[in-house]
Amino acid sequence: MSLKICVAQLNYCVGDMPGNAEKIIAAARSAYADGARLLLTPELAICGYAAEDLFLRPSFIQACDDAVNRVARELAGLKGLTVVVGTPTQGDNGKGLRTKSVEVQQRHNAARVLREGRIIESYAKRELPNYQVFDERRYFAPGQGTCVFQAEDEAGSAISIGLLICEDAWFEEPARLARDAGAELLVVINASPFHVGKGDEREQMMRSRVLATGLPLIYAHLVGGQDEIVFEGRSFALQADGVLAGRAESFKENLFVAQAERSLSAINLIADTAPERSAEADLWDALVLGVRDYLGKNGFPGAILGLSGGIDSALVLAIAVDALGADKVRTVMMPSPYTADISWIDAREMAGRMKVRYDEISIVPEFEAFKASLAGEFKGLKEDTTEENIQARIRGVFLMALSNKFGSIVLTTGNKSEMATGYCTLYGDMAGGFAVIKDLLKTTVFRLARWRNEHDPYGTGRKPIPERIITRPPSAELRPDQTDQDSLPPYEVLDAILARYMENDEGVDGIVAAGFDRAIVVRVASLIRINEYKRRQAPVGIRVTHRSFGKDWRYPITSKFRA
Repeated sequence: MSLKICVAQLNYCVGDMPGNAEKIIAAARSAYADGARLLLTPELAICGYAAEDLFLRPSFIQACDDAVNRVARELAGLKGLTVVVGTPTQGDNGKGLRTKSVEVQQRHNAARVLREGRIIESYAKRELPNYQVFDERRYFAPGQGTCVFQAEDEAGSAISIGLLICEDAWFEEPARLARDAGAELLVVINASPFHVGKGDEREQMMRSRVLATGLPLIYAHLVGGQDEIVFEGRSFALQADGVLAGRAESFKENLFVAQAERSLSAINLIADTAPERSAEADLWDALVLGVRDYLGKNGFPGAILGLSGGIDSALVLAIAVDALGADKVRTVMMPSPYTADISWIDAREMAGRMKVRYDEISIVPEFEAFKASLAGEFKGLKEDTTEENIQARIRGVFLMALSNKFGSIVLTTGNKSEMATGYCTLYGDMAGGFAVIKDLLKTTVFRLARWRNEHDPYGTGRKPIPERIITRPPSAELRPDQTDQDSLPPYEVLDAILARYMENDEGVDGIVAAGFDRAIVVRVASLIRINEYKRRQAPVGIRVTHRSFGKDWRYPITSKFRA
């Protein structure tokens, strides 16, 4: 027997149940015409992942049910086709308990197995993640059952398929129960957020699962951006001995096909394998996809950003043009009394290379007007960060005014190192709608800028970033001869401490024991703590590490604890 299996690795949109259903129907018809008799959609494909508190609305669950029923009706005439659709469902015990003070969930993160117009099986996810960006126990109750169903090839020969949903496959029991119930092949439908290195982690974990059960496995994943989260696709198939049978491309929609062939009593999988990729290529594509989908799915006509002549805004511009095209990106240089000539020269040069609209609006008149208005209040006091922040806030006002007038969203340009230490201005450079590089440490910003100058993945031009932008010392240019290192440790030191303290929860003593200066470590930890109030007011940004300042960072603003 030979069963062709298709994974609908597609870009689903949260809340667009009619559109998602249409994608599934079109994929099923295309796969069926190509000989596939089993179609797998990702976890919660019918509604998109993650719908957050929309799951609490009964009308949302009903709309999902309606969309699944539509898929079943539309595909009823495709004889012998089995379709697995990820969807939320209402539990068998009703709607649970919900009052103003108590809530007990009864809905499930589930999958419906459809064939010829009918729902032939249902399965509810057993293992519900509640860490990092996941909140599934807020919305769902765990399932208790096992799902094994038959899928037939074009000749009518059947394979027993064991169905798992994402986190189920990270634990031993669900896969073992499926095998014990007669499964010959495991299929896992997923919505697993991207971070650098996550693809290899998934394959290694699934490899341990197939080695434990002795069963081959197909991993079905989605692709696309959803607010701060990105899904990279990279669906794959593993043989029963753990050897990679095939892998879909990353960050692209794909109907990934795996052929399941029975030889004697064993199932062998045959599929194409996309090439291995570098961490930088993954990181770039994640940022590009995150920007493209955030603007596209929310209906913004384009983007605007302040181009300073520095490395951060240069990188954001390159990402934005790769994501949206030069015609949808506008840049504004806003020089102050402290802007170096090389800054506007380099900003003009980069805008020309990227072929984007470029304007210069001086903030000097507004800055002088603010100082004059406040002269009486500030009499006898030296200029300090107050005047620096006024400059940043004038720029924020200009950018937001242009955004309001023309509809384009402001992309902020702050990086993770700045967000961690508070080296940013509320209502100034933090003002905007989407923080593109919010989860990139400054050292990663430099590394990625050099990578982009050496590669042109979207055909928008090699070497978009002038070399001097990369090599000159970083500066906010808010006072004479200023550099970032006037206020912060060298970025190589700072970022290494941030990776340990913020991303991996190491304590001060442990970091010092690793060779870092205690005074610097204590200062960095203090800066992280006292700037939580700023981060709470920052725009959402793309998550690309395993610990970002977003859903997976939930620290109190008010706290006396010292790590």
